[in-house]
Amino acid sequence: MQSPPRLAAPDAAPDAAPETAAAVRQALGPRVIAEQETGEGVPVLWIAPGDWVEAHRVLRGMERPFTLLADLWGIDETARHHRAGQPASGVTVASHLISPERNADVRLKLACDAAAPVAPSVTPVYPGANWYEREAFDMYGVRFEGHPTLRRIYMPNDWDGHPLRKSHHARATETPPFRMTPESFAETEAANTIDPAELGLPTERDGVELMTLNLGPHHPSTHGVFRIVLGLDGEEIVWAWPDLGYHHRGAEKMAERQTWHGFIPYTDRIDYLGGVISEMPYLLAVEKLCGIEVPERAQCIRVMLSEFFRITSHLLFYGTLAQDTGAMSPIFYMFVDREKAYKVIEAITGARMHPAFFRIGGVAMDLPTGWDGLVRDFLDWMPKRLDQYEGMVMRSELFQARTRGVAVYDAGTCLKWSATGPHLRAAGMPWDMRKLRPYSGYEKYEFDVPVEEAGDIYARTRVRVEEMRQSLRIIRQCLERMPEGPIKADHPLAFPPPRERTLHDIETLIHHFVGTGWGTRVPAGEATGQVESARGFTQYSIVSDGEGGSYRTRIRTPSFANLQPIAEVAPGMTVADFIMYLASIDHVMSDVDK
Repeated sequence: MQSPPRLAAPDAAPDAAPETAAAVRQALGPRVIAEQETGEGVPVLWIAPGDWVEAHRVLRGMERPFTLLADLWGIDETARHHRAGQPASGVTVASHLISPERNADVRLKLACDAAAPVAPSVTPVYPGANWYEREAFDMYGVRFEGHPTLRRIYMPNDWDGHPLRKSHHARATETPPFRMTPESFAETEAANTIDPAELGLPTERDGVELMTLNLGPHHPSTHGVFRIVLGLDGEEIVWAWPDLGYHHRGAEKMAERQTWHGFIPYTDRIDYLGGVISEMPYLLAVEKLCGIEVPERAQCIRVMLSEFFRITSHLLFYGTLAQDTGAMSPIFYMFVDREKAYKVIEAITGARMHPAFFRIGGVAMDLPTGWDGLVRDFLDWMPKRLDQYEGMVMRSELFQARTRGVAVYDAGTCLKWSATGPHLRAAGMPWDMRKLRPYSGYEKYEFDVPVEEAGDIYARTRVRVEEMRQSLRIIRQCLERMPEGPIKADHPLAFPPPRERTLHDIETLIHHFVGTGWGTRVPAGEATGQVESARGFTQYSIVSDGEGGSYRTRIRTPSFANLQPIAEVAPGMTVADFIMYLASIDHVMSDVDK
């Protein structure tokens, strides 16, 4: 296996933006046609159309390279008013690159025509761009020249239009009534049939015809509404083709129709097991645009609840993975643990899986009386349970036989396909946003980043088990150090305003009324929020046009990228081992499809 890339020290801050920007500018030279001011410390560079691929190749090959293509997406600029200093563009393609060695980011942008957007594919440089370019083609109609299999990834192949264009309807009520006939049903079914030959996949090996197997979309082992088409020679997998979109709900389109505050509950439902963790990057981006500094008490509450949800998510992974090996008992015990955690979450937020508890500038309400006793009881309960699971699962001969040396991939493979989180850390790379780029006060907490070297299913499980122990450490520090003070910023754009003030003066009541009805006016600009979720690197990139809601909300989810290595890792495995590999990915299909 390749050795993982060298990282900055775990407690290091991100590389200084001016130094990174200078190095990038020097490397790219005249390929940069404009630099965009965003106020968030990340160089945003517009690239000449003919230099798009070469610019990525230069950054991928420079000293201390940008080896991770974290995201690539589109922006329909046709209805945007505030674009001062930016080149003319109908549809903009943006790529977000990360250098693990520099602990730094750079964003490249390419201007395309509005009517027929075309861009060169960067898949020869970053294979992980494959699905992202397919998504931009699906949602915006951008044709990526040189892409190996440019076809829709979420919408049916016979879908009319590209949903994230401003000209596309957002609701079915904006279209004529839908009529399904036997003929239209047959046409749709034929249009969405996957033909291996059309995809360039072999139909036989050594003169023997391969069996095509549809695993899913309705199958318990896929852990969601997800289909993988397999080409089989007996029990051996020759090729695998993941088929997404069965859970697509248009979350990014919904963001354009909601107020900034009103979109918060939708974030819970992106990674529906992550709870408030999904609220954090969205609000970090909004608060960055607004210039809001969140009070320390609110930051501590945010961290504590995020770690509770990290534990509940990992427990579900732990139990279902053990169940997939044939061990039935662990998942029942772990659901008891999750229930105890949800009791704490419910007591604090008033809800369980989808609390929508964070607010612009803080949290919804202060901690209730007796919260500390509930948290302390859970902290006393959970470590002993994790010790018991060591014997039930991790030291089980059956579990080890099914997981050690199975579905092995190194850090280089993760970076190649943009996979992050426990996948990277199980392959020897200590990349955790909470350490490398602390947010919400994570720099104040003592915790370790679990790392394994084997890169197999067992290693990915071990990383998550140890992360639960570290989450307990963080929660205990929150319990012991919970600061006093306000739970929401005293800022005119913090929303909603404190209830007691709306009852005190008319100005605050008007602010609440206007913000609820039309949305609080977030300053025009672009901002990014990044966190380490239970599944990996999560990023919200938002564009405000100075209105009461988002002009563009881009959601980078870890599950989407973490599924990309399937096509490379699966061949040569048996179907039984592939089931274990799927479970070890720990994907959430709403986190994949959005």
